[in-house]
Amino acid sequence: MIANNIQSVEKRIAEACRRAGRSREDVTLICVTKTMPVEDLQQAYDAGQRCFGENRVQEIIEKYPQLPPDVQWHMIGHLQRNKVKYLMDRAVMVHSVDSAPLAQAISREAVKAGRIMDILLEVNAAGEESKFGLGYGDVLPLIREIAPLPGIRICGLMTVAPYTEDPETNRVFFKKLRELSVDIGQRCIDNVSMHILSMGMTGDFEVAIEEGATHIRVGTAIFGQRNYPV
Repeated sequence: MIANNIQSVEKRIAEACRRAGRSREDVTLICVTKTMPVEDLQQAYDAGQRCFGENRVQEIIEKYPQLPPDVQWHMIGHLQRNKVKYLMDRAVMVHSVDSAPLAQAISREAVKAGRIMDILLEVNAAGEESKFGLGYGDVLPLIREIAPLPGIRICGLMTVAPYTEDPETNRVFFKKLRELSVDIGQRCIDNVSMHILSMGMTGDFEVAIEEGATHIRVGTAIFGQRNYPV
């Protein structure tokens, strides 16, 4: 079932890339595994997937030792500063940096661990009060503030677009994020590369790809509806 779902998602990715005149290799599929049992993750792994995204540090801690070491874990949810240290030997990237204190915490722990952590800045593309993330006008000032920090590498932007029945309604947000990333990239700031755009989920990833997404975060289309604990 999961393998078939991945095959279906891959077909949709390929078709979106074709429409956009892009190569399939330009897009990384991150399987969003929050609340899913390790058995389901193993099925996705056996189907060829290596990039998994989690919203909670605790789930990465629990699942990390139960899966093969070549899994690449992405922290895609809101991150508390006191949990940063647990990601240093487990995660390859943090998608959800939205403040200088968080970036500073990642920097400190990365330096301690002797590594460089790739980070993305989270943008609240639609200005939704219920979501984390920076306003468009806050992104560049934060980048200038945190770019000199050791132990981190700013690789691009991330957004969680509004839930919608019509993915076309999110095109404007994806386009705006891409334009912002291009603008920042042209400024040639040291330690800043805007080569990653993490945007698009089950309901709208095709539109996100058409607007330049390099990383899409897909859960429901692969694993089915989640059963959240009561």
